[in-house]
Formats: sequence, structure tokens, C-alpha cells
Amino acid sequence: MQLPGGSEKRRESGYFVAAEEAGRLADDVVPLLEQAVGVSWYESGGSEIDRAALALCRLRRARAGERGGPSQGDEAVRLALDEVSAAAVVWLASRAISFMDESGFPEAVERWFPEDEAGV
Repeated sequence: MQLPGGSEKRRESGYFVAAEEAGRLADDVVPLLEQAVGVSWYESGGSEIDRAALALCRLRRARAGERGGPSQGDEAVRLALDEVSAAAVVWLASRAISFMDESGFPEAVERWFPEDEAGV
């Protein structure tokens, strides 16, 4: 029997997996971020702040996959960050800037800002 509305398309099971994964990550990421405050990333790779950042990236990807676009993934990250302490957000931001700087982000974007030739 064909239902009104045309085709018999079904949502792929991957959407449900993404939703389940996103839900789990959303639950896990807040405590991970809080536990990471003050943990250095220079002594060894794979520190608690790296684990928390990885969870946020996975949350972003899962929500984006579930809801159809990167902006929905970004929103999921903002919602998670809204639940953590200011200290956790600051610590994560510091780690992110450190990583971006060491990974060549300044050189990748400086061409967009020629007026800043002297450096900021």
C-alpha cells in the first residue's frame, strides 16, 4: 500500500545513529569540559582538554549529520558550552587558539587581512 504523499522513501538508519550518538555526546561533553579545566596540553598528548575538544567536534558532526548542515552542529556546540562554567569555556578557548596557532591558522588567514601586515 502506498501512503499519501508519494514515494515510500524512508529515512536512512544513519540519521538515527547520528541522533543517538549526538545525544550521548551532549550528555558526556559537559563533565568532560569541567574536568579539563587547568589540565595542561603541553606535557603529553591526549590530555583531558583534548578529550573534551574531541567530544565537542564529534557532537558537532553528529548533530550536523542528523539535522542536515554544519550550522546545526555549531548550535549543538554552543548549547553544550552554555552549560559549562566560564572557566571551562576559557580553558577550551585557550586550547583552541594554541592549536590553531601551532597548526598554521595565522598564515592561512593573514592574506585576508593585508592591513595587518605589521602583525597584531
